[in-house]
Amino acid sequence: MSNEALAMLRNRLAVRILGQEDLIERLLVGLLGRGHLLLEGVPGLAKTTLVRALAEGLALRFKRIQFTPDLIPGDITGSEIFLPQEGRFRFAEGPLFHDIVLADEINRAPPKVQSALLEAMEERQVTVGDRTRPLSPVFTVIATQNPIEQEGTYPLPEAQLDRFFMKLHVDYPDEDTELAILRQEGRPGLVTDAESDTTLDAETLMAARAEAAAVYMDEMLERYVVALVQCSRRPAEWDAELAEWLTRGASPRATLALALAARCRAYLRARDFVTPEDILAVAGDVLHHRLGLSFAARSAGVDGRQAVARLLEVVPAP
Repeated sequence: MSNEALAMLRNRLAVRILGQEDLIERLLVGLLGRGHLLLEGVPGLAKTTLVRALAEGLALRFKRIQFTPDLIPGDITGSEIFLPQEGRFRFAEGPLFHDIVLADEINRAPPKVQSALLEAMEERQVTVGDRTRPLSPVFTVIATQNPIEQEGTYPLPEAQLDRFFMKLHVDYPDEDTELAILRQEGRPGLVTDAESDTTLDAETLMAARAEAAAVYMDEMLERYVVALVQCSRRPAEWDAELAEWLTRGASPRATLALALAARCRAYLRARDFVTPEDILAVAGDVLHHRLGLSFAARSAGVDGRQAVARLLEVVPAP
């Protein structure tokens, strides 16, 4: 039942967001992996629309937060409000107390807000004053950011970047897809029937997460996942070029994320075992934002994805 609901949700998203099948799969991998996602792309690529479409296909509480430089922690966590007629304080929950939270333009939030968000992402709880409150068991942050605009933005701390299960790149559509988007926009009624059904509730989602986490991974593939992460930490032992590019490797959190993402991809493809292809498919999205690039790499125009591609070349797949 869980797999059927996910397949219906996937079809629903494919109707709404054309030409982004791989991105939709990664989005569902993140949802299954109980991980937070960072979508990066220039304005106008339907990042927000994609997350809204996902939320509409889920029977979960959804909230969008538009991040701005004047935001304060209480705007997202909630705050204590004094009720003079009752002579007491009452806690008013902030948007983080929803199931799915869209953090739009997350890099526009100042450091104190980022710190409050970091606690929610890592601990799935919010602390206001002297009291800590738990968040939803399916709490998930899906954040967006524009990689080209720097004015009025605050770069995400490395510690927060590492909390994102995957960082997904949203690219321009090809010519045929853009033509289809143009025609669909002129006839919005075309998507109504495909969207009329499908809601994935919290109970079904949690069951699917448990099933995905139980997908079998052979010991040989487990060792391959560990070897990839180890290579990112000690690249000089594997490849001279990679050693010039990397100053910091991925953490054990990356090892766990890579294995779980591979299991989730296998589950979405109706398999009860992981293949090397599953690992290769998700490695870039799981690892590239967790690597520290040297000045030489940045000067040569090498980014994290290129470093991961090289990593996959020098560590042979089983």
